[in-house]
Amino acid sequence: MRAVSKLIKAARVLTDELRDLEFPAPVAYTYLPLEYAWKPHEDYLKKFGSGKKRVLFLGMNPGPFGMAQTGVPFGEIAAVKDWMGIQGEVGKPAHEHPKRPIEGFACQRSEVSGRRLWGLFQDRFGTADAFFEDHFVTNYCPLVWMSATGANLTPDKIAAASMVEVEGACLRHLASTILALQPEFLIGVGAFAEQRIRTAAETVGSKASIGKVLHPSPASPAANRGWAEAATKQLLAQGVWA
Repeated sequence: MRAVSKLIKAARVLTDELRDLEFPAPVAYTYLPLEYAWKPHEDYLKKFGSGKKRVLFLGMNPGPFGMAQTGVPFGEIAAVKDWMGIQGEVGKPAHEHPKRPIEGFACQRSEVSGRRLWGLFQDRFGTADAFFEDHFVTNYCPLVWMSATGANLTPDKIAAASMVEVEGACLRHLASTILALQPEFLIGVGAFAEQRIRTAAETVGSKASIGKVLHPSPASPAANRGWAEAATKQLLAQGVWA
């Protein structure tokens, strides 16, 4: 089975495993972009997921104005639409927070983390095809959690007991992705992602070098002082880039 077919199959399995899960307070709304934004996600896998990859980057979970809108990891709309050339139909989650509507590619808000991440890759590689020739980006968990006020909730804010099934499904999906792409480097975008990618690599016996880069979130003071320069320095130091 080709890498793309394996990635699509793994994503469908992950969607099925997460679809009906429920979460206690403070979670009030849960979005699953792999379901309502499946078309652009599948296009992303088909267009850029073929063959072995030298480097696999792993993010945490979707931001409200990135993958939540486009179905693509760190899916800053301009990067997905203009740089990657992906623009597909996006539906709606079953229960939508009035302050966090899904507008798909019509969304006018910017996903800062995605703008920084894809901006660095565009600056260094020029075209999306050049970057994806031996790199790939995926997320650990495709769920978006929000409180009653619409505030974004990261996985560490969710009750541990209700995350057991999520963790199991996401680790299996990540392990499948590693097996499909056979990367030489596994790079977590942030400490959380590095921990999860290390666990998945151990389960499949991957010999890839494991590392991390600073997360590009605007909530990080270090990222706000020049994320692209800091991330580039980290990737050079780890031998990921020359």
